[in-house]
Amino acid sequence: MGLKVAIQMDPVSGINPRSDTSFLMALNAQARGHRLWTYQPDRLALEDGRLIARGRSLEVREGDGPHAIEGDLEIIDLADIDVVLMRQDPPFDMAYITATHFLEHVHPSTLVVNDPASVRNAPEKLLVTHFPGVQPPTLISRDIEAILDFRERYPDMILKPLYGGGGSGVARLKNDDGNLEAMLELHFAIGREPVICQAFLPAVSAGDKRILIVDGEPVGAINRIPAQGQVRSNLRVGGRAEAVELTARDRELCDIIGPTLKKQGLIFVGVDVIGHYLTEINVTSPTGAQQLKRFTGVDATAIMWDRIEAIRAAR
Repeated sequence: MGLKVAIQMDPVSGINPRSDTSFLMALNAQARGHRLWTYQPDRLALEDGRLIARGRSLEVREGDGPHAIEGDLEIIDLADIDVVLMRQDPPFDMAYITATHFLEHVHPSTLVVNDPASVRNAPEKLLVTHFPGVQPPTLISRDIEAILDFRERYPDMILKPLYGGGGSGVARLKNDDGNLEAMLELHFAIGREPVICQAFLPAVSAGDKRILIVDGEPVGAINRIPAQGQVRSNLRVGGRAEAVELTARDRELCDIIGPTLKKQGLIFVGVDVIGHYLTEINVTSPTGAQQLKRFTGVDATAIMWDRIEAIRAAR
């Protein structure tokens, strides 16, 4: 029997159907006979414990022409939906956190992927800190003295916002770069959150590997190569994807974190690996599935739907 699936995401009209993972998720769901709706997180409303969203039915199409056909605006009672895919992009701000609180009112009767409480409790740059030995030298703080001390020990370092995404705000500060304090002033003028300082890994020139994990098991990886002269390898800021194999170290890292991901209901996850180190565990709206399918034939979203359908059938 087909499932009723609502996708909480940014406007579907603005996505790239040739590279967007949410589009591939929708395409696979539709091919399996599942019915689709889409809504934006700011159209959620919670009243007396009832969670609704104002959204539209959705049909997705490959090839030329419109990639998404949406129906008229309607009220969707999320308690009547079988699966909600939480796929809006970061930043991971209070609006994002509020959406996870809302979705807890319907999960797990309505299966939310990923589990909203676990998404809230596992920001991608913080979850990784619970696994000793997997990260490069890393400091998370807004204490300027602590940051300056870290810089003394790791003079070539990466500075990035704690709750950003897609490579936004990531900068390399080389040994002779005197802009650290000015950049901290900018970060701290924007908000009260700490920043991340991380020892620069020269191995990033060979690529930043994105490994997709479904229900605790790695299904494949792509390598993201930074543009010439750049340190950020994220595809949305100019990185180039290429095929890559999982190494023994990659599998070791996945074995370390996989059981925790599965236990926490984090069904679709993307982890980032540079050299021998794990840098992030992405649980909000991981990308890379279309590139993985293109290079290897492995469809991580199809594997995801196999798992979702099994969970729904068991319930």
